[in-house]
Amino acid sequence: MLFDMDGTLVETEQHWGEAMFALARRLGGEMSPEARERTVGTSMRTSLGILYADLGVSRGEAEMRADGRWIEDAVADLLTGPVTWRPGARELLTEARDAALPTALVTTTPRRLADLVLAQIQRDLPGLPAFDVTVCGDEVPVRKPDPAPYLQAMAALGVDAAGCVVLEDSLAGVTAGVAAGAAVLGVPSLQPLPPMPGLVLRDTLAGVRLADLAEVLAARDAVDACT
Repeated sequence: MLFDMDGTLVETEQHWGEAMFALARRLGGEMSPEARERTVGTSMRTSLGILYADLGVSRGEAEMRADGRWIEDAVADLLTGPVTWRPGARELLTEARDAALPTALVTTTPRRLADLVLAQIQRDLPGLPAFDVTVCGDEVPVRKPDPAPYLQAMAALGVDAAGCVVLEDSLAGVTAGVAAGAAVLGVPSLQPLPPMPGLVLRDTLAGVRLADLAEVLAARDAVDACT
């Protein structure tokens, strides 16, 4: 099982939105909710491009780097507080670990911020290593929606995509998972997810157990059988 982090495992995606809205105000404008929705699950460069276009401002490369650092610092401050699990996520991850199922965390969040969340996740799972592998946004050649982050995690786990289930909440994430050849369970949080081949949608992970993931694998296998 390969888990996204923000918005899938834990309620941290809103921190990125809070920081984006604050940066927009620093730049003299207000970011629209529609623009914010388009940034969910994307890279910092993509998110800033959406923000600048929404505000109608132009920023150079050095200014973009500075804006990115400002957002990361703002999110780091917000992550000092308690992290809330998404409904059902803790239970599903715990069941996977109890079953000794290989697990990975695959997030677009950079390592320095992801480690803050991982430390809190680990405290909530005493006696269990939360993940076998963690892949962060600054450790991959290309970020989601490219499949590279998931392919990197699969290689590190030593597993084939045919036996993998990806859990995601964003369009960029589910696109990456499907492109990597995995079965994908989409649980939208701040962004609606359109149907696509190989994707099973659920409103929540609450009540989802390992046995239920057979449906997700079957949906992907049905697509493969038709191609």
